[in-house]
Amino acid sequence: MGGGHAGGASPYAAKHRQALQGQSGWAGLVHNRKIFANAVFASLGGLLYGYNQGVFSGVLSMYSFDHRMASAVSNPGTKGWLVSILELGAWVGVLSTGYLADKLSRKYTIMLAVGVFCVGVVVQTAAFQPSSIYGGRFITGLGVGSLSMAVPLYNAELSPPEVRGSLVALQQLAITFGILISFWIDYGTNYIGGTGSEQSEIAWRVPLAMQLVPAIILGIGIIFMPFSPRWLVNQGRDEEAVAVLSRARRLPPDSDLVQIEFLEIKAQYLFEKELNALKFPQFQDGSFSSNFKLGLHAYMSLLTSRTLFYRVAVGSMTMFFQQWTGVNAILYYAPSIFSDLGLTGNATSLLATGVVGIVMFLATIPAVIWIDKVGRKPVLISGAFIMAACHLIVAVLTALYHNSWSSHPTAGWVACGCVWVFSVAFGYSWGPCSWILVAEIWPLSIRGKGISIASSSNWMNNFIVGQVTPSMLTHIGFGTFVFFGAFAFLGGFFIMFFVPETKGLTLEEMDDVFGDREGLAVADQQRQNAIADRIGLTAFGQRKGGSDIDKSSHELYDDEGKA
Repeated sequence: MGGGHAGGASPYAAKHRQALQGQSGWAGLVHNRKIFANAVFASLGGLLYGYNQGVFSGVLSMYSFDHRMASAVSNPGTKGWLVSILELGAWVGVLSTGYLADKLSRKYTIMLAVGVFCVGVVVQTAAFQPSSIYGGRFITGLGVGSLSMAVPLYNAELSPPEVRGSLVALQQLAITFGILISFWIDYGTNYIGGTGSEQSEIAWRVPLAMQLVPAIILGIGIIFMPFSPRWLVNQGRDEEAVAVLSRARRLPPDSDLVQIEFLEIKAQYLFEKELNALKFPQFQDGSFSSNFKLGLHAYMSLLTSRTLFYRVAVGSMTMFFQQWTGVNAILYYAPSIFSDLGLTGNATSLLATGVVGIVMFLATIPAVIWIDKVGRKPVLISGAFIMAACHLIVAVLTALYHNSWSSHPTAGWVACGCVWVFSVAFGYSWGPCSWILVAEIWPLSIRGKGISIASSSNWMNNFIVGQVTPSMLTHIGFGTFVFFGAFAFLGGFFIMFFVPETKGLTLEEMDDVFGDREGLAVADQQRQNAIADRIGLTAFGQRKGGSDIDKSSHELYDDEGKA
């Protein structure tokens, strides 16, 4: 969703491809069966991630789980570890996925991550001691972290450029939908055997086990999916890459559209290879040691350039503030928070938690539709200030009435309403928009590494928030909401004063707003244009005719459907 030309594309070829490609957006997703299958596949990864994020909050509040795991749940410190150890595993999973995705392929990395995820879920579901929950959640986190990076990467590389933005939107919707259904499944299974001492342990084992359903579908589905064309090109398997693009687009291998997309991928691969050879000629022998040093030096270069360090700071701090708005404190501990706000009964707290899932899901829908019209900064700033206001109102009400909620029910419901408004604010702003921002601020040559740093920041801060929240709620009470509210305000001011607006910027403008006097992104584009000329990509854009030039690809799709 960034500005400028597509990576690896000649501007002439890009215009030619745009004339040939099918419908964009949601229409493009449903028009081609192959593309639609990819979209559904992408949503499974997001659904799995979202469900996993939300399911444990309800489990933590169930009587039978608390009784079984009393030694861990009763202590705020160990309770924090019970929740946050999954995020620690996810952080490790994210860091290892880049290497695995390049070495094993995106496809096999997803299969491996699903296998690891399922092992962790089985260990949790069969747990009789807290140690099994700790170990199972860490293993599950390894799989979740890997899938959160590998599945969007795979789908972005397999899907046509005109629907990639919609795939990002669908991924965000799927995540919030996963959170939504996890909350309501918790609410339903809470009644198995009763809600008190008679409650069956099936009440918490079932929602944990149900994580296996989307995971198994994902794992089986990937078997029948092709390798990523980008990965095939990286391995020198060009003919296979063309065949994959041909089948996905439902066009002949020699059609202009397929050839342009293939050459764009090839140009990007050559660009990265030649740039590494130029910057680090001493690490080009292909050995494991050289590849490791190459990656390490490439990351270090982000800290030695002022403009790149500025972008690293923007990406990492945006993810930092996303987590320290307190959103995952709400998602992980919502039933406990609602109980503290005066809602009596575990079922009532779970019901209020289910409303969090509904409003957050609904708030995401307009965000993914209009984000490119409104801009990044207004969305992020307004969301931060609304979330901060909600935190501070809850803090004031809790300070006044925490010992007398039963005699002040209106105050309790106002506090609950603020939690729901907070969820709406996050759903339309920092949920989807922070990821869009951190993906579009990088020059092409270091975009993957930049995004990986931001993802790492997200998971590590997620881990810390999950760890400290129970102790904060226990020891400082309403001060917890003051704390998160202050960070939400700081996040808004950070975006207001330190982050430039990136909506629709060209590469030249992106360099300018980040103070890049060397024009790094522009130099990258010039190098790519030279490669495009060399491999014949530019020639496609300068052709006056061609087999497909008079008929767009979506018209070809229609003809095929009528045949």
